Amino acid sequence: MYSRQEVSFLTQQFWTALGQYLAPIPSAEGEKINWVNYKTGEKDIRFFMTTESSTAKISITLSHRDIVLQKLYFDKLLKFKNTFHQILEEQWQWQELTMDSNGKVISEIYTSLENVNILNQHDWPMMISFFKERMLALDRFWCEYKYAFERSGF
Repeated sequence: MYSRQEVSFLTQQFWTALGQYLAPIPSAEGEKINWVNYKTGEKDIRFFMTTESSTAKISITLSHRDIVLQKLYFDKLLKFKNTFHQILEEQWQWQELTMDSNGKVISEIYTSLENVNILNQHDWPMMISFFKERMLALDRFWCEYKYAFERSGF
């Protein structure tokens, strides 16, 4: 069992290691980027990398205050579903309306890696590889198609 401080320390160490590992890699547009806090340029469209008890998860999360607008963005993403899966070279889960851990209605497109634990440093290489490959692919997708999601695009 880990103390609260140990959990906090290991979690912080993992995200720092991931950030340092990804830092030298430019975006698909050749720019320096903060991969751990990826900015899509759209306020309510976020790329999240998270870890829970035995899972690492990466997602596109839509969290608009206006559910109608959120659904429009999700529908627009659905139009690119085949292209998205081709770029990412795998199938992801698509949930139009679901609840996040705070009870907020979100839409989410995600994939996860099971049976890994952020507290086990032996799992870190597998988790870093999982996040890296998918984040770089998400960036390639977003750089190509982000203009379709600008608010003026509706």
